[in-house]
Amino acid sequence: MRTSLVPSAGAPDPSLAALRAEVRAFLREQIDAGVFTPGVDTWLARWNTDFTKALAARGWVGMTIPTEYGGHGRTFMERFVVTEELLAVGAPVAAQWVADRQAAPSLLKYGTEEQKRRFLPGIARGEICWAIGMSEPESGSDLASVKTRAVEVDGGWRITGTKLWTSGAHHADAFFALARSAPLDPAHRHAGLSQFIVLLDSPGVEIRPVLSMSGEHHFNEVVLDDVFVPDDLVLGTVGDGWAQVTSELGYERSGPERFMSTFGVLAGAVDEAGAGRLPADPRIGAFVGRIFGLHHMSRGVSGHCSGTRTRRSPRRWSRCSAPRPRATSPTSPTNWPTRATPPGRGSPNWSEPASCSVPDSPSEAARVRFCAGSSRGDWGCADE
Repeated sequence: MRTSLVPSAGAPDPSLAALRAEVRAFLREQIDAGVFTPGVDTWLARWNTDFTKALAARGWVGMTIPTEYGGHGRTFMERFVVTEELLAVGAPVAAQWVADRQAAPSLLKYGTEEQKRRFLPGIARGEICWAIGMSEPESGSDLASVKTRAVEVDGGWRITGTKLWTSGAHHADAFFALARSAPLDPAHRHAGLSQFIVLLDSPGVEIRPVLSMSGEHHFNEVVLDDVFVPDDLVLGTVGDGWAQVTSELGYERSGPERFMSTFGVLAGAVDEAGAGRLPADPRIGAFVGRIFGLHHMSRGVSGHCSGTRTRRSPRRWSRCSAPRPRATSPTSPTNWPTRATPPGRGSPNWSEPASCSVPDSPSEAARVRFCAGSSRGDWGCADE
């Protein structure tokens, strides 16, 4: 018996397979030419603006930004294919990652026309980089407890507070700062929050490095000392910050980067085990199966963001801008968008994911071919 949590992303698409092959060939060329050395966690720690601009020149940054704002008007599914390949090979993509993943969609959803035209073309060209202005000291997972304050003044707002774990802030041009713009009401903690576009070269911004245990620097503490933000850089609606930031988090947490960050290590282990240079360990097969399942889930999310339709799924039941469902059991999702009644499992509008058997030995795992393969060419893709 199979349990369905994510609708299928649709039938195989030869154009996606061709795009994936094109990206792999490009990455192979870049590695062979010494442009970059594959690594892990490169979407956080490897900042290479020249490489980002090279990707942008090929149309692989700002893919889902509409053409009227300098983007390429492509689907989330096409973007998923490109980003998954970049992650699989450990390419240095930190310079564009936050801007392309969440800043651009947030600007499209909540930004003014002036803000869209000011920032989106530069993001699509790989010239404008973004950081995240959410977490604070003693305020990480509980974002409603942020202490950063926004005080309205003539012509804008004065922002005072500290943001922490801000990856890439020492390189970035801006971030969305979540701040409390009205006094805290303990009975309504999510009210009175707003988002502001803070230019990180503004007077009063101090960026302090936070080094990792290995001595690497990509985290930062950003101190905002009475930083002026003009009214035209308020994002969305004052007081609606909680709805906006949770929408932004939807883009941040739904991508493949967190499970693909160390894919190269797993791929190497599979190769070594298949060649007999590592001892047999069923955990390798379990990891491969888990990656395959996560790939399928992320692909399904991207397909629905793109509005992919199939014979079994003629209507698009979820949108990227809609609240994500929370499942109280594998077959009874709740909190679906109210604009439509969602299909349940077994409905003609619900598609089952493909079944997946987990390899139980390294030799079997070595024969598994995932879509999220490396650019070496020996990891094929059959599901696009």
